[in-house]
Amino acid sequence: MPPRLRRFPLDFVVPLVGDDTVDGHKGKMVYGKARHRDPVRFSHSFKAFRYGHKWVVLAVLVQFPWANRPWALPLFVDLYHSKPGVSPLATIRHASGVQRGPIGNTAPHWLGHEVARFCYRHRTRLTLISKLHPEANLFEPPPPYSGKGRPRVKGAALPKPSTVAATSPATRLVVPWYGGGTREVEVVTGAGRWYKARHGLVPLVWVFVRDLTGTHRDEYFYTTGEGWSAWALIAAYTARWNIETTFQEMRSYGGLETTKGWCKKTVLRAAPMLLGVYTVVALWFESTPASERVRGVEWEGKQGFTYSDAICSVRRRLWLSGVFRQAGFDGAVQELPDGIRALLLAALAPAE
Repeated sequence: MPPRLRRFPLDFVVPLVGDDTVDGHKGKMVYGKARHRDPVRFSHSFKAFRYGHKWVVLAVLVQFPWANRPWALPLFVDLYHSKPGVSPLATIRHASGVQRGPIGNTAPHWLGHEVARFCYRHRTRLTLISKLHPEANLFEPPPPYSGKGRPRVKGAALPKPSTVAATSPATRLVVPWYGGGTREVEVVTGAGRWYKARHGLVPLVWVFVRDLTGTHRDEYFYTTGEGWSAWALIAAYTARWNIETTFQEMRSYGGLETTKGWCKKTVLRAAPMLLGVYTVVALWFESTPASERVRGVEWEGKQGFTYSDAICSVRRRLWLSGVFRQAGFDGAVQELPDGIRALLLAALAPAE
C-alpha cells in the first residue's frame, strides 16, 4: 500500500480504476506478442490493430494538493495473453479478459458476471462500477421455497435495460465528465438482479446515460453497491479517464514502448517496472519541499503541477542530494552562481 494511503482513516473510500493499454513491440520472437485492438485509433467506423503486448493495469486514484485532478498511480500490472499459437513463445494457457488481473479482470469493458459476483460477495469492502450490456438478463429475486421440487434460483424476468431506457421518462443532470469538465446528460435508472446460468444472481443498480451534446454514444453503467445515485455513479466512472492520462504520460516521459527485450523474463519485468516508476515519481514529488518543486513546462492556462514537472523535480533532486553529494561535489555546486547552477541542472535534468 502506498505511504499516502496509510495516512487515510480506516473508513476512507479508496477509488481504484482499471484499464488496459497496448504496448507496441517489434520482432518475430517476442514473448507474449499478439495482435490487439488499438483503443486509441479504434472507432465505430474504423478498425485499428497493433502488434505487441496488452497490459492490464489496476491503479489507485490519489488527489494530491498540488494537482488540479486526481492522479492514477499504477499498483498492479498483468500481461494479457492472447490465444495459443499467436506468439511462438507464448506458452501460457489462454485466459479470457475476466480471468486476468489481481481481482480477475481489471479492464472496465471486459468486466463481467464473474467479477461482479466477486465484488458482491465482498460488498462490505468492495464496490464495482462498470459498463452494462443493454440486453443484460435482469430478474426479480426468487420466490420463497414452496417445499416441492428444486428451489427457484430467480424470479420473474425484468424488462431489458434498453427497453426501460426507451420507454421511461429521462431526468436531466449536469455531471462530471471525461477530462475534468462537466456535461449535461439525460439519465434513466433501474435495478435488478443480473443472472448467469449456473452462477446465480447479482443485485445491481444501473443507469442509462445519453450525452446531450452528441459527442459520446449512449452508455449503460452499473454498480454492485447500494444507495448510489445516478450522479455519483457517473462521476465515479468518468474519473477512470485519469488512467488514460497515466498511459499517455508514460509514453511521453516514461519510456513505455521503447523496450527492446524479447525473452519472457525481460518482457514481464520491463513494462511493469516502468509503470511502477510513475507511482514512485508521484510519491517522491509529494515528499519534495515546495521550494524544490520545479515547473518544468509552462503553457497558457496551466494549473497545478503535471507529471513532466514531477519527473523534472525528482531528477534534479537525485542529482543534488544523490550524485553530487556522494561524489563530494555538493559544496562546489552550491557555491555556483544561481544562473550557472540552474543551467547545469537544466542540462542534467531537462524539463521534457
